[in-house]
Amino acid sequence: MPTSHADVVTEHASRYLQQLCKHWAHKFPVAFDPNHGTIDLSLGRTVLDADPAALHIAVTADEASSLERLETVVAHHIKRFAFREELTFDWRKASAA
Repeated sequence: MPTSHADVVTEHASRYLQQLCKHWAHKFPVAFDPNHGTIDLSLGRTVLDADPAALHIAVTADEASSLERLETVVAHHIKRFAFREELTFDWRKASAA
């Protein structure tokens, strides 16, 4: 399954992780704590890990076209929560094993 990763530098990683999970919890299966979260969207799965310096995001989809859409949707929502700072999402595709 196509997968990509982004490490987003921010001191507010835990806050954004929790906001995103709470935002989608009414619509999709979500599990989270302050440092780790999973969201099973219709486009694919998003896994988030927060540490003091960054939010680490992995997205997985059934198809490559869905993966790009999932990257866009996740980044867009986090940027909305982080309107006070400029975040950079440098998505890197995982190499196939």
